[in-house]
Amino acid sequence: MIRFVDIKRLKSDEEILKKLRPYVRKWFEKNFKEFIIHQKFAFELIRKNKNILITAPTGSGKTLSSFLSILNYLFTLAENNKLEDYVYCIYVSPLKALNNDIYKNLIVPLKEIEKIAKDMNINLKEIRIGVRTGDTKTNEKQKQLKKPPHILVTTPETFAIILSTRRFREKLKNVKWVIVDEIHELANSKRGVHLSLSLERLENFVGRRIVRIGLGATLEPLEEVAKFLVGYDGKKERNCFIIDARFIKPMDIKVISPVKDIVFSSAEEITNSMYKILSEMISKHKTTLIFTNTRSGTERVVHHLKHMFPSIFSEEDIGAHHSSVSRDIRLDLENKLKNGKLKAIVSSTSLELGIDIGYIDLVVQLGSPKSISRGLQRIGRAGHKLHETSKGRIICMDRDDLVECSVMFKKAYEYFLDKIQIPKNCLDVLAQHIMGMSLEKKWNIKEAFDLIRNSYCYHDLSFDDFVSVLKYLSGYYHSLEDKKVYGKIWVDFENMIFGRRGKYARVIYSLNIGTIPDEVKIKVRSLEGKYIGTIEEEFLQRLFPGDIFVLAGKTYEFVKAKKDVAYVIPTKEKRPTVPSWFSEQLPLSYELAIEIGKFRKMIFNLMKKKSKKEIIKFILRNYPINKWGAKAIIDYFYYEKEFLKRLGIKEFPSDKTILVENYIDERKNQNIIFHSLFGRRVNDALSRAFGYRLSKLLKKSIGVTISDNAFMLTIPYDIEENRRINPKDILDLLDSKNLEEILKKALRQTELLKRKFRHCAVRSLMILRNYKGYEIRVAKQQLNAERLLRICEKIEDFPVIKETFREILEDYMDINHAKDVLEKIEKKKIKVIFLKESDLPSPFSHSLIALGESDVVLMEDRKKLLIDLHKKILERLKR
Repeated sequence: MIRFVDIKRLKSDEEILKKLRPYVRKWFEKNFKEFIIHQKFAFELIRKNKNILITAPTGSGKTLSSFLSILNYLFTLAENNKLEDYVYCIYVSPLKALNNDIYKNLIVPLKEIEKIAKDMNINLKEIRIGVRTGDTKTNEKQKQLKKPPHILVTTPETFAIILSTRRFREKLKNVKWVIVDEIHELANSKRGVHLSLSLERLENFVGRRIVRIGLGATLEPLEEVAKFLVGYDGKKERNCFIIDARFIKPMDIKVISPVKDIVFSSAEEITNSMYKILSEMISKHKTTLIFTNTRSGTERVVHHLKHMFPSIFSEEDIGAHHSSVSRDIRLDLENKLKNGKLKAIVSSTSLELGIDIGYIDLVVQLGSPKSISRGLQRIGRAGHKLHETSKGRIICMDRDDLVECSVMFKKAYEYFLDKIQIPKNCLDVLAQHIMGMSLEKKWNIKEAFDLIRNSYCYHDLSFDDFVSVLKYLSGYYHSLEDKKVYGKIWVDFENMIFGRRGKYARVIYSLNIGTIPDEVKIKVRSLEGKYIGTIEEEFLQRLFPGDIFVLAGKTYEFVKAKKDVAYVIPTKEKRPTVPSWFSEQLPLSYELAIEIGKFRKMIFNLMKKKSKKEIIKFILRNYPINKWGAKAIIDYFYYEKEFLKRLGIKEFPSDKTILVENYIDERKNQNIIFHSLFGRRVNDALSRAFGYRLSKLLKKSIGVTISDNAFMLTIPYDIEENRRINPKDILDLLDSKNLEEILKKALRQTELLKRKFRHCAVRSLMILRNYKGYEIRVAKQQLNAERLLRICEKIEDFPVIKETFREILEDYMDINHAKDVLEKIEKKKIKVIFLKESDLPSPFSHSLIALGESDVVLMEDRKKLLIDLHKKILERLKR
């Protein structure tokens, strides 16, 4: 059962302190004035061996909450000479850097407590802490085998490896606690799924219940994350207490438009104003942390600040921190931050989590963070101590971002968070763990199935799917042997047992475990073989033959991909259909998209009875935005309302209404625009399915453009046919029942399917990244994957194919909410309003239209297009 703690039943500090060993108490009183609420509850619950989930802001003492009771217990054992050479506590976090931080942050108090005890004439056996990750050297591992750490700090991947390591595994027999830090970062990915199975395997190995402690900052829904942490005992949900202290820290958040008129200001004016505001903010604060949404954006901000303000910023006091920066540079920047030597640091995502980076008094977010949870996680880095205010400023460069961020941080003040989506029944991760289990012993198939179903992520796994993975791993499919895919376990279905197969099984497992796919830069070449440049693999996944994109300032048409090369032909006349930075864009969360839809509805309703001036005042009173931003929002909505009024439309796009435009552009192409504010993952699913059905119907290629707020189907003009499609007919091509089937058909032969299949095949140990000490290049992996895909597609219900589609539809896209939208349309819970044909798109669609042309040469071109579209709107409204 999942239960929330009752804050009214709070114990006094003295009641907690008297349960500490005298020297631990003395250390606490020397370093802290009092216990924080969640620390009191955590101490008592952990002491009573209860599972707990603690959710509280960054810098609010969660680490102490989780460790104080454990350290007190270990010191009691040490004092009585009962501390044995075993691991008692495993601490798991997603980042190696965070692990090193925890190691340092635990060593200091341990030494201080030992000194206090010594001064009190109390001799303590040393409590050892050890870090074990992929970077841990062999000699250190040998030391840990002889003298194991009492507290082991590790990552999900290394945790899984040591469970199958013959000698060190025995040192885990005494584990009493597992702490999962930054649980919000793990729970929504396959790394979390991987960890959930490791926790069940550990508990099965020790033969008793282990106390599970989860730590996170921005979690929702708490009950589901708690279930993810603790899992099940058979059909029974395990107990877990939730300590909810998410909103105990004060916030000071403001959304800013950098210019008075965000529509008619040029791109240069907006950019210069943004950098001027940024430099002023940095100058007024000790240390500023700036977040962008892309790695390229991070480098650009640092470059411009240094060059625009050379008297303020030097090479030494500002830097870029992201995953593409070398480890040495990142560590140097982190040390400078801790020592207060940096005025500002710019990051994409690498500083979101709780790495100790010292004092930050301001966080600036450039553009929308796309989710409330991510926004609060980032802003929570400011004012790192509990009593300090988390101060954040969000600078928005366009009207959609202003709307998005105003709603986002209004909801944040109302304690509203986006929901974490926990992946379920991932068959590739399951394959890894079945092989890992086979290294331990011979397993009864039913017992192994029951163990796996104790994980929240696999609680509704079907026995048929489980058996299909066993068959694949055992080499059941002989057609794969020709492609060097051999059995990794043996299975005896008659006696219902399976076990390890082959002398290299353990080596293969330990060298190929993990869920994070290898990244690769895709070379771009002409059909003649001339080298043009590189693109991201994720960007390639978006491309269909015929798509136009920009590279090095020129346009190219995508033809095909082979291994790690994309082949293109130069094109001058055609406009880009996919912006080159698309792969780096974060998707808007579904929950936030719905809230923005509700905001639209509210503002349009206010416009029926209040003046623009009154509504601006209303927004300034109720939303954390500056005056320029509030005016920009109201102007945006006003022009949309007036434009629709000219077309005889009284309805407006919102969470309950989808407007469909029929826009004929200057090239005579027909553009069907669906104003579906449900987030990019939902729109990706809907647009691909509609586009596929439409292309089959018309027997021609259909252009697809998507954003968080809408999607557009572009039907190329054909001078011979001169035919227009009725947008109402498009809606009949799809329903909630056939969406999944159509999407699967649409995905066949796409680069997305090929790349995702490689990722799943590697996770399933079908394609190896390392073999007998040799690293297999990603290009070779991809070539193997494409060969295997052709064979596997012919095998009915093959688990790796099944998982590839599941990952694309549920994790990459959001098919469940897409089905929900279609179902609501069918049940008339969502209205669909069709606009008559127009040679001008409505203001709400301008950003979507600009997406396709956004980087013909520079960002300025996109801005000029938007200004031109807006001028045409003004001219039309004057008629």
